[in-house]
Amino acid sequence: MPKENFYRRLGEAIDLQFLYRDTSELYGKTGNPSIDPVVFFKLMLTGYLENITSDRHLIEHCSMRMDILYF
Repeated sequence: MPKENFYRRLGEAIDLQFLYRDTSELYGKTGNPSIDPVVFFKLMLTGYLENITSDRHLIEHCSMRMDILYF
C-alpha cells in the first residue's frame, strides 16, 4: 500500500475508538453479535466519499478494493 494512498492516510489521521464508548449502550447483549461500530462507521464514510448510495453496491465495491480493505 503506497504511503500516499488516501485511505491509508485517512486511517492514520483519525481515531475512532470513541465510537465504542459512545455506542456501547445501543448494542444488545443477547442474540447474534452486531457489526463492529468502527467498521460500520468506516463503511458509511467510504460510501459517502465514493458517492455510493446502495448498501449492496457499497459492500461489493469495498470487497474489491485493497486500499479500502486496509482502511
